[in-house]
Amino acid sequence: MDTSTENVSICAVFVTDILSMYEDKKAEYPDLFSFAQGHDLSDPFDHVPMVVYNNICNWVEKNLGRASTKRLGREIGKTVFTTLQQNKLISANLHPHEIMEALAEVTSQMINDPQNRGWQILEKTDKSILMRRTLTFNSILQFGLLESLVFKSKVFSPLVELVKSVEKGDNYDEYLITWK
Repeated sequence: MDTSTENVSICAVFVTDILSMYEDKKAEYPDLFSFAQGHDLSDPFDHVPMVVYNNICNWVEKNLGRASTKRLGREIGKTVFTTLQQNKLISANLHPHEIMEALAEVTSQMINDPQNRGWQILEKTDKSILMRRTLTFNSILQFGLLESLVFKSKVFSPLVELVKSVEKGDNYDEYLITWK
């Protein structure tokens, strides 16, 4: 996976989503908040460098743990879901295929990347979808994001599994989402 973040930016709303979760601990976590210093976060759709977002996510994982990072993903999932609804990218039926297709589309709108990286859908079956992360999103956070989104669908027993991992030497993180 190409891990460059040069000229890559992300909507400020994702940075503010994370920082707002720790606002009451600002004095305890000054390093976390320092990553966003010098960036205007007042407009949620203004862009900030991707490296700011990545540094914040990685700080949370390193200092607060994987469970906290996954929880961040669930919170960001709420923002993404609201965005999908507001932009009428999903219907009331809410099938996992529809949600993941919309995620791939909205990612390309909320992230500016000269290489157009984000999410790819590799395979779909009646009971599954295989997603590939092609940008430098934190993989644990993305796990929580995908869980958050698929649990809003109208299927039974959704499950998200990380089946390939950059951390374990694979070229990309790939997430298999299944349901009954």
